Amino acid sequence: MASKVGKILVVDDNLGIRRALEILLPMHFAEVKTIPSPATLVNSLEQFRPDVVLLDMNFNTSINTGNEGLYWAGEIKKMVPEVEVVLFTAYADIALAVEGMKRGAFDFIVKPWDNEKLIEVLTAARDKARKAMKRDARSDSGTTAESPMFWGSSSAMKAIRKTMDKIAPTDATVLITGENGTGKDVLAREIHTHSLRSGKPMVAVDAGAITETLFESELFGHVKGAFTDAHADHVGKFEQADGGTLFLDEIGNIPLHLQAKLLRAIQSRSIVRVGGSEAKPINIRLICATNMDLEQLVREGRFREDLYYRINTVHIALPALRERKEDIVPLAQMFLERFAEKYHRPLTGIAPEAAAMLTEGRWSGNIRELQNCIEKAVILSDGSELTVKDIQLEQAAKPVGTTIKAVSEAEEERMIRQAMDRTDGNISAAAKMLGVSRPTLYAKLKKYGL
Repeated sequence: MASKVGKILVVDDNLGIRRALEILLPMHFAEVKTIPSPATLVNSLEQFRPDVVLLDMNFNTSINTGNEGLYWAGEIKKMVPEVEVVLFTAYADIALAVEGMKRGAFDFIVKPWDNEKLIEVLTAARDKARKAMKRDARSDSGTTAESPMFWGSSSAMKAIRKTMDKIAPTDATVLITGENGTGKDVLAREIHTHSLRSGKPMVAVDAGAITETLFESELFGHVKGAFTDAHADHVGKFEQADGGTLFLDEIGNIPLHLQAKLLRAIQSRSIVRVGGSEAKPINIRLICATNMDLEQLVREGRFREDLYYRINTVHIALPALRERKEDIVPLAQMFLERFAEKYHRPLTGIAPEAAAMLTEGRWSGNIRELQNCIEKAVILSDGSELTVKDIQLEQAAKPVGTTIKAVSEAEEERMIRQAMDRTDGNISAAAKMLGVSRPTLYAKLKKYGL
């Protein structure tokens, strides 16, 4: 008989559950420790040094939000990143489980549990933790390298790639526009990677997120004593990107009065730190991005015309995902493979019905929304391929033409049956999918005896 390996720490306030696990888990793992609350969790992590923590999501019987579990899952990963966390909950809340795994949890188990499934998940978590602990000095933060651009086969993306190949080796300033989630930041990184500056840093700045009071300091830096909290010299983003690429995202959100300061730095190719007097030359390649119509903003007097022409040497407009339907399923397959590996799911493909549904989606959030949808589906799937039921329709883009308004009764009944089947009986999700209110759907279910 193979020797038992691994140390499991169970954190659950239910005495009966702790007693049951104290019997079950020692049959499969070398050491098992149970504690009733996170109050002694930090000390237990230090003293017991587990491979895996099986963490209950709720410790207050009057509050079943799971926030305690999410908080402590995050704290565990901060304190000991190599320790794997498996969430343990009696409340099969999809969003909660997904959020927990996005915060670093290895997997989740719903109570009442299946012994075989529980041991399988804990064993996989243990194996991953022990591999991490055996690694040498190579960093293993759990994240992967930035993903390369997915070009796909659409004519629009082929044209953009051709343009990118031409401009990347130059220092031409580039303006990338497109809806949220179309991959503007990914394209910017692709341009930098294929440029002659690829060996130098690419510094990305969310220009719209910088407060007005810190705008100059963040972009141009400041000297010690420039203002109350300036306890030391600070190098701004322009200097950090010297020799490389500066990517200003959401440039359309910069207030008008600050645009003049940005324009001055771009034109002079130099900056002056806040509180300083010396002009420092900067050598950058500038790439900007926005989801706003800058030409319209110029007409409205909300964006400087001279700044617009300065940043718009080359303009690349990324198409919405719904405008490149042939790329949706290949993109989904790419995300499936990535998340199947990340979340240890034996998935290899997408069922034809699910692929058709994805293709016909509106995807207002574009690639980012599709990625989020596939990630959730992978987490929830138990089979070897993604099915319609795995995909959360209330959060995915609704397929075009699913509304039951203005159709025959026979067609209405068929569509209701299909929606209820696809959402596994979830009335809220089905109502949203069909474009009606919950009370209306209740009435129609009663009407058709469903």
